[in-house]
Amino acid sequence: MNTEMLKAFCAGLPGASSRLYGEPSNILVYSLDEKRFAYFKTSEPERWRFSVRVSPDRFLELTDVPGIKPARWMARFHWVTIVDVRSVPAAYLRELVEWSYRKALGSLSRRRQAELLLPKK
Repeated sequence: MNTEMLKAFCAGLPGASSRLYGEPSNILVYSLDEKRFAYFKTSEPERWRFSVRVSPDRFLELTDVPGIKPARWMARFHWVTIVDVRSVPAAYLRELVEWSYRKALGSLSRRRQAELLLPKK
């Protein structure tokens, strides 16, 4: 899976929105309301590095994998950064994003969850 495909996957999740933050952050954030579930770095030298929240167990597992490291300033919340998304199998990337999405969704009120997931009439 390349960067464009991953961006489309994140944007296609129910209720997901994206926001580009300029200087000094330079990140493209995917979120549910204000709950982030994934982001890309948009400036050099880290352009298109992808970060996602993972479970504590998965955090320990993934940070031992070459090309995956604790996310800067977010590692204490179990976020990892994938240096090159093409190096990770597409199905595994989707699984990581879906877990992070469900974590963000679970932090919203039940009413808001229902609003995001139920089809509009």
